[in-house]
Amino acid sequence: MVTTETPGRLTLIVGLPGSGKTTLARELADSMPASRMCPDDWMVASGIDLWNERARNQIEACQLTVALDLLRSGCHVVIEWGLWTRGERDAIRHAAAAVGSSVELRYVTASVDELWRRIEQRDLEAVRGSRAIRREEVEEWARIFEPPTDAELAEYA
Repeated sequence: MVTTETPGRLTLIVGLPGSGKTTLARELADSMPASRMCPDDWMVASGIDLWNERARNQIEACQLTVALDLLRSGCHVVIEWGLWTRGERDAIRHAAAAVGSSVELRYVTASVDELWRRIEQRDLEAVRGSRAIRREEVEEWARIFEPPTDAELAEYA
């Protein structure tokens, strides 16, 4: 790994399923260029059910370790985990700051109806050998999701 004096930049993509996280993350990763951290991709490649929360948590922890190593070496990284809570976002922002990296937050959102329309259209979970997302789940997730506030967004400026 090449070491540089300037750490890479971390971009966090925040949003619910169907909000456009993956589309934005791919565009950013291509244009920067950057490494994209997406647990769904690793889970599918490893034959792990997308609903396996234990495995997802382990993969996200591994991806964070890899991301911090990449940032230290001057590479840019895009994390598209959804990051539904302020606490998750703060923890990653502080970890990146500890290695000297700047952090950008990109929030993608849509109404529950639009999220559901997009999820039905893509039906990725069923295509990937897992069960499909249900409308009731999207509604519940929208209730528990903590969108970034203006004050939080200002911390990334």
